[in-house]
Amino acid sequence: MKILEISKSEYSHQQKLPSVRIDGLSHCFGKGSMRRKVLQSISMKIDPGEVVLLTGPSGCGKTTLLTLIGALRKVQEGNLFVLGSQLRNSSRKVRQQLRCQIGMIFQGHNLLRCLTAEQNVQMGADLLPGISYRVRRDQAREWLRRVGLEDHLNKLPHDLSGGQKQRVAIARALAAHPRLLLADEPTAALDSSTGREVVDLLKSLAQDQACSVLMVTHDPRILHVADRLVQMEDGRLSTSFG
Repeated sequence: MKILEISKSEYSHQQKLPSVRIDGLSHCFGKGSMRRKVLQSISMKIDPGEVVLLTGPSGCGKTTLLTLIGALRKVQEGNLFVLGSQLRNSSRKVRQQLRCQIGMIFQGHNLLRCLTAEQNVQMGADLLPGISYRVRRDQAREWLRRVGLEDHLNKLPHDLSGGQKQRVAIARALAAHPRLLLADEPTAALDSSTGREVVDLLKSLAQDQACSVLMVTHDPRILHVADRLVQMEDGRLSTSFG
């Protein structure tokens, strides 16, 4: 089954601009004497089809950066362009439209407990315009097959292990055919074999569909998929190399 076809003209258009461009991005939490800067003058860009791994100690600001790029927080200072849209001073409507083009994988899984694995993944496909219920269902099943869960379609989240929940969350993000994929420790709950299969799938998505991938990780087993490795410390990007 072919998941998605992108025309040459559309692919060429996606290649023209960076998927993410950040200039002088800073972010604070708290007020008054409790105010703390968690991101300090971040600048970077991610090109279409590029896989970037973001590493650094816990609490250094990695997840905050992901949520800003994912339009889940408002930009306070600096410029942040995602898929051509400026997020600083952007409207709620712009952020909502942008989120439909972004796949997000976070450590908490965020699966709906009352839905089966298939139904949770189909929620991702539901974001795609103009396709029938049957096509969305078939695509959900195909993504679950590709993450090794074809025998768990009808299981509810409480019947799945932590690693299986993570794979459902990954399949759900991919089912929306994102132009940008943001992943926070996507292999943390996976064994080495499954982890390699998942990141190879993400790499394939980047190459075949011009989807950019920004992945927070502490997993040394998956460094081979990266086009670039970026390190963060104390809210700053300290190194970036290919």
